[in-house]
Amino acid sequence: MTSPKETDKTDATGGDRQTGSTVQSVDRALQILELIGRAGSAGVSDLAGQLGVHKSTVSRLVASLEARGFVEQVPGGRDYRIGFTVVRLAGTTAAKLDLATYGQDVCNRVAAATGETTNLAVLDGTQAINVVEALGTASVAMHTWIGQATPAHATSSGKVLLSALTTAQLRDLLPARPAAYTDNTVTDRTRLIDELGVVAERGWAVADEELEVGMVAVAVPVRDHTGGIIAALTITGPRYRIDPADAPTIAAGLAASVAELSAKFGHTGT
Repeated sequence: MTSPKETDKTDATGGDRQTGSTVQSVDRALQILELIGRAGSAGVSDLAGQLGVHKSTVSRLVASLEARGFVEQVPGGRDYRIGFTVVRLAGTTAAKLDLATYGQDVCNRVAAATGETTNLAVLDGTQAINVVEALGTASVAMHTWIGQATPAHATSSGKVLLSALTTAQLRDLLPARPAAYTDNTVTDRTRLIDELGVVAERGWAVADEELEVGMVAVAVPVRDHTGGIIAALTITGPRYRIDPADAPTIAAGLAASVAELSAKFGHTGT
């Protein structure tokens, strides 16, 4: 009878035997990713030598990793490098784990430079959730919005976040008559969708007393490695300090800060 220890061994060609082979193959595939990651790129022969297994075993595992985008062949050569799937997964994790960390530093600097309260928000259905905040240094400070949900259609951050959706998605998501919070709130879905198209094209949004009377906000998108919008950076202040007519200039001024934040999540600006 073959012992459990023996069934975990590889056969004469370096292939895995049936019992225990799945776990062993997964472990070797992960080792291959680690070795390629450390070296930058590596060939099948080199990987086989480092793992102490037959080239056919490595070749089979690399083929599986390549099929799922975890590794890719270096153009013009036989070596393999880390593929886009790993980058995508890492980017998704980083966005969830580091948005608050990276965003706080950027918000602090924007608030100090502009004197206005600065927020970072993400989309949750029809709500914009403020996850980071830095209070402005101006004489009239706003109350905190950290952790609070605000109606996306009535805020500059929400408009930026909604602008990433398709017309069909917006029609499914938004009610025909969005709720009014002030006389300036856009309460017609068709008109709102048209405005969101403009926001998507120009790359910024403004909310002119649409959530609170007397308050104006300007927002720009934070993007990840795919170019998708993952958050919105906003400055908010009273209308006597932030003129809606100055929104294009304000948005342009936020460009460097938001580009720095987007770069943290792999966005190259292209």
